[in-house]
Amino acid sequence: MGKRLVLEGPETLVWKEYEEPPLKPGQVRVVSKYSAAKHGTEMALYKGYSNFRGGWNNELKLFEGGKPSNPYPRSVGNMFVGEVSEVAADVANFSVGDTVFGHDGFADTHVVDAVRLRKLPGNMSWQAAVCIDPAEFAFGAVRDGNIRIGDRVAVFGMGAIGLVAVQLAKMSGATKVIAVDPLANRRQAARKCGADEVVDPTACDAGRTIKEMTAKLGADVCIEVSGSRQALQHAVRGVAFGGTVVCVAYPPPYDAGLDFGAEAHLNRPQIVFSRACSDPNREHPRWSDERIIACCFELLAAGAIRGEAIVDPVVPFAKVAEEYEKIARDPGANIKLGCKH
Repeated sequence: MGKRLVLEGPETLVWKEYEEPPLKPGQVRVVSKYSAAKHGTEMALYKGYSNFRGGWNNELKLFEGGKPSNPYPRSVGNMFVGEVSEVAADVANFSVGDTVFGHDGFADTHVVDAVRLRKLPGNMSWQAAVCIDPAEFAFGAVRDGNIRIGDRVAVFGMGAIGLVAVQLAKMSGATKVIAVDPLANRRQAARKCGADEVVDPTACDAGRTIKEMTAKLGADVCIEVSGSRQALQHAVRGVAFGGTVVCVAYPPPYDAGLDFGAEAHLNRPQIVFSRACSDPNREHPRWSDERIIACCFELLAAGAIRGEAIVDPVVPFAKVAEEYEKIARDPGANIKLGCKH
């Protein structure tokens, strides 16, 4: 019997035992070695605010009441790294003993379609592997923001996506990258990921500080990943005249007070919403989510994007439920929860 961590309802985590299913054609069985969570999206499920919008009508491209978009129960966790223990007879590209990674929740084992797995290169850390998901969305945000050589960039929210965005902005030629986060552990991680400046928005007027750090011009591009209404306000306040604000977060409804009649009205920034997996891409047909993921894999495998400062803490599998609850109530204790099986 295996064990899996399951969310039975808002803020209700339980361990569930499961029987190992037989493999179907095209499938691979993997024994977990490491796993990691995806904080932003999973908190929408954990706290329950992802369902009040109703279900997604894919024909009309809108939410409407009735069926929830993310019904319970559902597994928690996002990615795993493990060892192949069994392959279906028709699977030719994986063998028993291969180290692979893919998407699934916190569990002892995984049965996955072979097409959804990648082999872990020998020089690639497991932390880098589980960062391919945040890298996907950071990559999309940097491209949607059209960051170019010489730009000054501010990134709000130093979770996993924000920390990868800092690295990609530097890689894209930004001469100054400013990381904004109220949590000290995340500002420290931003420094490790290459941020030139870090800003604590609880200690200053973040928008004004960004202007002061950029020769009074403001950031050419602000990337907002935190999902905070205050962060979005300061992104609009700190962006340059005619600059770009990229909204990446998956937030609950903002509380009252968002002001688009002040700096936004006078400085006329572009506000762009970014979601890498929402194909067709803005640059279709040349770019797609598949191409973005492939590029992220290449960059992670080459060590150009680093995950070691991002996956923190790393706990034993038996303590995942206890640590997972801290994502909601004590975010200063974590960045991207990882576990060792």
